[in-house]
Amino acid sequence: MFRRIFLHGLMLASVMVPGLAAAQDKKTLTVYTYESFVSEWGPGPKVKAAFEKACDCTLNFVGVADGVALLNRLKLEGPSSKADVVLGLDTNLIAEAKQTGLFEKSGVDASAAKVPGGFQDDVFVPYDYGHFAVVYDTQVMKTPPRSMKELVEGDPAQKIVIQDPRTSTPGLGLLLWVKSVYGDQAPQAWAKLKDRILTVTPGWSESYGLFTKGEAPMVLSYTTSPAYHMVAENSERYQAAAFDEGHYIQIEVAGVLKNAPQHALAQQFLAFVLTSGFQDTIPENNWMMPVAPTSAPLPAAFSKLVQPSKTFLMSPEDVARNRKAWIDEWLAAMSVK
Repeated sequence: MFRRIFLHGLMLASVMVPGLAAAQDKKTLTVYTYESFVSEWGPGPKVKAAFEKACDCTLNFVGVADGVALLNRLKLEGPSSKADVVLGLDTNLIAEAKQTGLFEKSGVDASAAKVPGGFQDDVFVPYDYGHFAVVYDTQVMKTPPRSMKELVEGDPAQKIVIQDPRTSTPGLGLLLWVKSVYGDQAPQAWAKLKDRILTVTPGWSESYGLFTKGEAPMVLSYTTSPAYHMVAENSERYQAAAFDEGHYIQIEVAGVLKNAPQHALAQQFLAFVLTSGFQDTIPENNWMMPVAPTSAPLPAAFSKLVQPSKTFLMSPEDVARNRKAWIDEWLAAMSVK
């Protein structure tokens, strides 16, 4: 009610105050993304301020729980979606996203984007990346797992919190990581790992919160997660375990919808994600790796992070073709309904 009264008063005032009506005529760009991106500590507020200076528009973020939830919402809304841009899908979801027919080619020169193993796509533009990792509490675990095999076959008393692959991009990333290492033996690996899993959360925020509260000594997160604690908390308590087999990578992307109400602004925003105005917000707000040059060197903490010996990444087409079957395998092994 207060908001309605306030807006009504603003409309009346615009009749009397020169320039106010012009301000109200600003176009609004709507960007769907995940909740942690738009939180007060995430990149969203800084991205909004930087882009609004360049576009003379209003940038409106709409947050949902996670990247998988983001795709599910788009499928429900279909061509009637109010979104101009979607930011927060990853390469494991882009083939399925293209199958919806909702996205158009980006038209953006993404040659400045650099990720381990490379990535090129004519629809989606990458904006950050990170390798998945088991992050552990050094005050509780003195000998963390050093391989996927050690994680799967380790002491069941030392628990890990993971995310659901049906709703979470990290959860899906772990599913694909296990599949990359174990292949056809993945169901058996999950059956063994099940005893070490404290709980499965819908998204990353819930699981990481449980971990930092001491509910479990391990959590599925990223090799970059310890940088947050080193920079923001001046603490090296939480570290990522380096796995001998290698680590699965997540590359996050942005795309423009064909029916974008503000098409020109959407194209402008997609190009903006590869500039320092956007990339500068990634290391210390999204706690991921930027894909394009930043205006200043990364904090020293980033030089202390685990450097994977090998990077796993399945093709988007393979993931789209097999995701349902592999999730069904996981559900059966975990006995999750």
